Amino acid sequence: MRFNWPRLRRFLLITFAVLALGPIVLTLPLNVIQPPTTAVIMVRAVQRLAQGKEPAFPKRVIVTRSQISPYLRRAVLAAEDDRFYLHLGFDFEEIGKAIERRQQGGRLRGASTITQQVAKNLFLWEGRSFIRKGAEAYLTVVLEMCLTKDRILDLYLNMAEWGDGIFGAEMAARNYFGTRARSLTRDEAARLAAILPAPRRWSPWGSVASRRAEIILGRMSYAVPKEDSR
Repeated sequence: MRFNWPRLRRFLLITFAVLALGPIVLTLPLNVIQPPTTAVIMVRAVQRLAQGKEPAFPKRVIVTRSQISPYLRRAVLAAEDDRFYLHLGFDFEEIGKAIERRQQGGRLRGASTITQQVAKNLFLWEGRSFIRKGAEAYLTVVLEMCLTKDRILDLYLNMAEWGDGIFGAEMAARNYFGTRARSLTRDEAARLAAILPAPRRWSPWGSVASRRAEIILGRMSYAVPKEDSR
């Protein structure tokens, strides 16, 4: 039986088109709506269900930009991606520093931008494979192409993981400080930003978070590097 090459080509072309255009179709509505869930939240829900934790599905309260303290926006930028408004999704300066640290014998640290983290949290699985990193790179380009910088930051603040079963700025503020995201103080915002690298292991009042918060507070004294608001 002869192999049907034309049919295979059509299948491959359709598959490529779906993979290439699908993320754009899914991303464009995010200009006006918040996603009801994310890939990371779904993974955590399965893990919590397997561990018998309640509620299994993490609770998240979505809030608007005006309902999030400007202190938290600045603290998160200072902690995670201070050149957020200057790059197009990839901070090559920070990547270069990470490579240089590794060459000098230090530990290789991640240099993911906020846009890359949104891409990963929204659509992808955990891991470090080349396939996942390639998908993350493409999705980062799509997000930067389809959304404004301010909107990407809004999405991040509403989907970031801040503890076991705690997602989004509003739930983090309620859980840790008994307040609303809009009412977070400068110090509280810095402490929340400080635990983002390991939110399920670090406490906002722990020694690691306290040290990181001091550094973040210092960076918050300076204006956000920003060429334009796009």
